[in-house]
Amino acid sequence: MKKNFFIVGLICCVMANPVLSGCGSGAEDPGSGQTEQEESSALVEAAAEDAAVSADSAEDESYSQDFFAMDTYMTLTAYGKNAQDAVEAGVAEIERLDALLSTGDSDSEIYALNAAGGGELSDETAYLIERSLEVYESTGGLYDISIYPVMDLWGFTASDESAFAVPEASVLEETLALVDAGKLALTENEDGTVILSMEEGMQIDLGGIVKGYADDRIAEIFAEYGIESAIINLGGSVRVVGTKTDGSLWKVGIQDPEDSSGYLGGLALSDMAVVTSGGYERYFDDEETGIRYHHIIDPRTGYSACNGLISVSIISEDGTLADALSTSLFIMGTEEAIAYCEEHCVADGFDVLMETEDGEIYITDRLEESFIDLNGDTELHIITTH
Repeated sequence: MKKNFFIVGLICCVMANPVLSGCGSGAEDPGSGQTEQEESSALVEAAAEDAAVSADSAEDESYSQDFFAMDTYMTLTAYGKNAQDAVEAGVAEIERLDALLSTGDSDSEIYALNAAGGGELSDETAYLIERSLEVYESTGGLYDISIYPVMDLWGFTASDESAFAVPEASVLEETLALVDAGKLALTENEDGTVILSMEEGMQIDLGGIVKGYADDRIAEIFAEYGIESAIINLGGSVRVVGTKTDGSLWKVGIQDPEDSSGYLGGLALSDMAVVTSGGYERYFDDEETGIRYHHIIDPRTGYSACNGLISVSIISEDGTLADALSTSLFIMGTEEAIAYCEEHCVADGFDVLMETEDGEIYITDRLEESFIDLNGDTELHIITTH
């Protein structure tokens, strides 16, 4: 769901596959997202090397660790005398959250909740469900954590790409009837514990928000270790902590999803999370029709979202919110996403950079001064926020 960031020459770059047709159009280059993980791994390794070079040149201690969690490759890099301890604590936190919130781990809390149709929630799970329901209401139901049965029907929850398949329309319609986060019930007991109740057949998945939350948690951990300069790369959810060691802003470059060697542009940032969504990470081509389907499912239809956007980046201090909104605005499509930004950006504390299938670039006005034109001729369409 999210594009992978890597560090090259102190530029955090979004990685994407070449253009993906998806949503009812023919696909020119059949295949799956299988090689993306291998490609991402190589780039993450390059990122760690470049970060180390930067630290040496700045005569500052640094530590970087690459690892695999939450079905993606990740890299944590910190600068300062406690860098190694901070990074190791961050990796441990990611592993803890993965074990707690994974839908596929039979020992996880989410797996148990789905199997039992609800149950008592840990504080973190209750918090994330509450945040998810807030975004559900705000987006008119487009961010829906109860989409899991439909995702499973398409095979997008499986690690084996051979499970990807277009479901029968009648079965999809029946399964889609289970999707409505508005039917999830949270009850707080007198002792403060929170109980989740779900209708029969409903299941939840916090995968659309957990990396953003993990991003926030690691930033908190780094602060506890006194880290003032760091890069948190969680496979599409990236946060820059503070500034670079020389005091300058981090430069985050977002790759053009239609050109693997090009970029939409860059952003000069500090203390911000950037989360990008696009339909490229999990997808397949239907052998009979040639249509490409991706894993970002529109809960209104049960099919891959196809509403005019090919890339949506949310920029916010709140990584949890950014994660949920990147998916939501991608599903909305251009006009609805613009209207949402106009109403919510200032009040909710986020900005957006997005590209349409026609190649138009939209950016919120508060982000305009941070934009770096890496192409020299980028025409920006400015979204005025209130």
